[in-house]
Amino acid sequence: MPGSPEEERARFDALVAEADAVSVDGWDFSWLDGRATEQRPSWGYARAMGERLGRAHAALDIQTGGGEVLASAPKLPPLTVATESWPPNIARATARLHPLGVVVVADADEPPLPFGDAAFDLVTSRHPVTTWWTEIARVLRPGGTYFSQQVGPASVFELVEYFLGPQPPGARGARDPQRAGAEAEAAGLEVVDLRLETLRTEFFDIGAVVYFLRKVIWMVPGFTVEQYRPQLAALHHLIETEGPFVAHTTRFLIEARKPR
Repeated sequence: MPGSPEEERARFDALVAEADAVSVDGWDFSWLDGRATEQRPSWGYARAMGERLGRAHAALDIQTGGGEVLASAPKLPPLTVATESWPPNIARATARLHPLGVVVVADADEPPLPFGDAAFDLVTSRHPVTTWWTEIARVLRPGGTYFSQQVGPASVFELVEYFLGPQPPGARGARDPQRAGAEAEAAGLEVVDLRLETLRTEFFDIGAVVYFLRKVIWMVPGFTVEQYRPQLAALHHLIETEGPFVAHTTRFLIEARKPR
């Protein structure tokens, strides 16, 4: 139960200050443990990715973040390369992956990929900002596979629209899995798996919201605590009086193969 207005305001200030000060480098969300929950897709991306890496000879992980998912694989191919564009993540990925024999390449998230044609038999990417299908097809060997979990349409839009208001149809329909499949096929790949799931997400305190929006910067572009303090205070009161803020995450899995 919420306390007095003064107690609620003091709790708000403490939660927001804590979340605004913590580092958001890397792609590890463990700071949210106990403060937010996100239902996971049924396909188990990290496990499925690890199985494919264990069978590959040369693999590329695009937009690896801090290398967290790639490092979780039980066995890596003899040749494994990762790309990343954000300098803090490049440093984290290098420190995490170099001891595992992975080369980390600093590369802007735009074409061309800095690799020769038919260089890899497996290309992976978890939550890429953009998928450059023609480049993926180019660097895959014949018979090679692209395996990726991606953010789907209108993901966590309950939170986005709380801060930004109703979004236009173009924004709500972006990141459509059917469009991704069509683009993969247009690049000459064969889509062998395409699945979409809608998953429940809950934020248990306002600090979790602040941390999430600072880390996932494209949700509310330019987000700062000071700019959105009134909305944050109102949302804090809502959580304190009515319980967790509920949103829905969308994720899709796509696996595409280059014909032999």
